Amino acid sequence: MKINCIKTHHIRCQLSEPFGFSQWSYSQRNVLLVEVISTDGVSGWGECYGPADVIQGAVEKFYAPRIIGMDALSTDQVWHHMWRSSLDFARSGVMMAAMSGIDMAMWDLKGKLNNQSVSQLMGGACRDRVPCYATGMYFQDLPEDELLTQLVEEAVTYSKQGFKAMKIKVGKNPDFDEKLIIAMRKALPSTILAADSNHAYDLPEAIRIGRVLDEQGYKWFEEPLSPEHPALFRQLQDKIDLPVATGECEQTRYGFSKLIAAGGVQLVQADLAYCGGPSEALKIRTIASASGLNMIPHVWGTQLNLAAATHFLATAYSEPGRAESKPLYLEYDRTENPLRDEIYKVNVDVINGEAIVPTAPGLGVEIDLKALAQFTVCATETK
Repeated sequence: MKINCIKTHHIRCQLSEPFGFSQWSYSQRNVLLVEVISTDGVSGWGECYGPADVIQGAVEKFYAPRIIGMDALSTDQVWHHMWRSSLDFARSGVMMAAMSGIDMAMWDLKGKLNNQSVSQLMGGACRDRVPCYATGMYFQDLPEDELLTQLVEEAVTYSKQGFKAMKIKVGKNPDFDEKLIIAMRKALPSTILAADSNHAYDLPEAIRIGRVLDEQGYKWFEEPLSPEHPALFRQLQDKIDLPVATGECEQTRYGFSKLIAAGGVQLVQADLAYCGGPSEALKIRTIASASGLNMIPHVWGTQLNLAAATHFLATAYSEPGRAESKPLYLEYDRTENPLRDEIYKVNVDVINGEAIVPTAPGLGVEIDLKALAQFTVCATETK
């Protein structure tokens, strides 16, 4: 079975209300979907994390022509062919994001052609449900007192929906962040809480906020520092007790090897739509495991990336391992996203804060092509 055709679908939607975090705000969502079609007409689907219009060119113009005609089942062979073809100038960045979407689509296709789910292809599911943490509590353009109240109310809503864990946004400014961290814990005394600054702090600020998170019993501190300064993570981890988590900006086993070797990172967060795809994520997990670390994927985008991460965590063993296994939580974005919620016939079901691991062949989610067309702003086809 050969790769016969590769299509890309740049999809976009406007949001009813912009939402922000420490760096900027969103008024629309853009995602690039990749469709790899075999010679017998079966389609595998993947998605890319990053600027869709830029990544689309990398898939259509560079990678797709180089892999047409290759074995549709040989995911590793195709991955390394793409890697070597762009090694001199694209070891990271948007071209690796393009490779990630192609690779994810290849895994979906391979599962469909073999009549196996992606978790079966990854070695077999250890569980049929994966606990989720709700990601939300993004910033709105409101006075800080009103914003704090609104964010706490949002978090309480997720708790009532059955989520036992959630992640809040910090990084607006340290004074507000302290108030928010404390207010969240007061409102949700038994909920598992984590905080994500999206690399908003310098080291003294991160130490200050990390100590407040420690005092309030938060479970991890995500992206506290710029990914450009990995040595600072070790300095931060030496000053606080809760784990430092990062990795959504990193790519490939080579990048993560360097990040982990620098020390300080206790929770690895590669994104399967960006790090190199499921093929590379499995290698990154092995490297993390060899260092005694756990990996929980960063998840953003549509049902495809959510499904890929669900299969990945369904097959995971927690480090160091014990009879009562430590839960590894799946990120479940709760912000407005029609591209996630309105273009799929079959979704990853999330019930009472747990994702049901799909058992259908491939990733186990299904796109409604008519709905897809309504959100498509640019499509390409390479044969």
